[in-house]
Amino acid sequence: MKVGIYTLGCKVNTYESEFVLSLLKNHGYEIASFDDICDVYILNTCTVTNTSDIKSRKMIHQAKRRNPKACVVAMGCFIEANPSYRDEAIDIAIGTQNKSQILSYLDAFWKERTFQDRIKRSAPGTFEDMEVKEFYGRSRAFVKIQDGCENFCSYCIIPMVRGKCRSKPFDRVVQEVEGLVEKGYKEIVLTGIHTGNYGVDLGTDFAHLLRRLASIPHLFRLRISSIEITELTDAVLDVLREFPVIVDHLHIPLQSGSDAVLKQMRRKYDCAYFKHKVEEIRAIRPDIALTTDVIVGFPGETEEDFQQTLTFIRKLQLAKVHVFPYSRRKGTKADEMEGQIPDATKKNRAQRLIRLSHELEQAYQEKWIGKVLDVLIETTDGKTSEGHTSNYLKVKVKGKYPSEEVLPVMVTSCDGNICYGEVAVLQETK
Repeated sequence: MKVGIYTLGCKVNTYESEFVLSLLKNHGYEIASFDDICDVYILNTCTVTNTSDIKSRKMIHQAKRRNPKACVVAMGCFIEANPSYRDEAIDIAIGTQNKSQILSYLDAFWKERTFQDRIKRSAPGTFEDMEVKEFYGRSRAFVKIQDGCENFCSYCIIPMVRGKCRSKPFDRVVQEVEGLVEKGYKEIVLTGIHTGNYGVDLGTDFAHLLRRLASIPHLFRLRISSIEITELTDAVLDVLREFPVIVDHLHIPLQSGSDAVLKQMRRKYDCAYFKHKVEEIRAIRPDIALTTDVIVGFPGETEEDFQQTLTFIRKLQLAKVHVFPYSRRKGTKADEMEGQIPDATKKNRAQRLIRLSHELEQAYQEKWIGKVLDVLIETTDGKTSEGHTSNYLKVKVKGKYPSEEVLPVMVTSCDGNICYGEVAVLQETK
């Protein structure tokens, strides 16, 4: 039987999708493209915004239209957030828990040919252990080390759909990373719902794990998918200082450059704290790429608040800003707040911030013109090859190079979100 999967949302979803695919492949399913005529379609959904909800529903229906006789599996955050959601296009509903049981759910469906409601509807008490040993068509490997969030930011539904913080056992993380490195993956990306809170339930912490992983022989790069500014502790910064294997890129959500808005968002820092931490990071890694997330149009955000955000981000000289118009989520504090911002205003502010982001991104990219950077090749079309640098510049070079090869590339120009370069020295075969 053929199975195709479509993943929305975060890198945690990407990891979980890869785990599900590996289970199915090991039990005789043929992995195909989601665009093919398949016997099973899996939609790993997201619910972080209204747009995510709309896209999740759209892809569910698209799968059923492609093959009405197929089994359509809808799993993930959108399903968890809407447990009473029923759609004739869905044959199996899973939610955020027990994805590792998908084989038994499929077996039950093929026997009974009836809708399978497999949403657990109870808070998970332990980490659902998963291990991915191979990432199909990818040169970078993801490792999920943590699940759940207890920050309860006023705009966010994720704590309600992902549950309390829980961590993968320390030795299991080390074992998984070591196994991937032995298979030849040169870059490992650590991911979680609240990655930097790793170990809170295990009597350890993220700095301890980071130090252990950074010490693994033959690991070329270690990347953190995202980390809160408050979790960049002195201990984490010490590891950043000591281990160059940790990449020159950190994604740190800001959400607003207005202290008044940050307070309403129930974030755990103010702008002065954020700025101080950024200065500490740059004292260790002067050329590091710092990227962020920002929500515009949060309830009560004034034009002055928004101008403060623009000014603050420009002052920080970030490498890129991911912009999100505020999206109301039922069950959150912000949904009940007065001062909801009109969509037109949110759209206008998003466009202005995106323009600033493009300006900052171009300025950061141009710093590297004429310099040689190591590029980890990820894809090729036969004529050109693309990959990323340690500081997450996307670089294209002429020529066909194998995935996982590391090339020293001189950056010659930048255009939009991509840089172009020339191979400086052909790397010897090892």
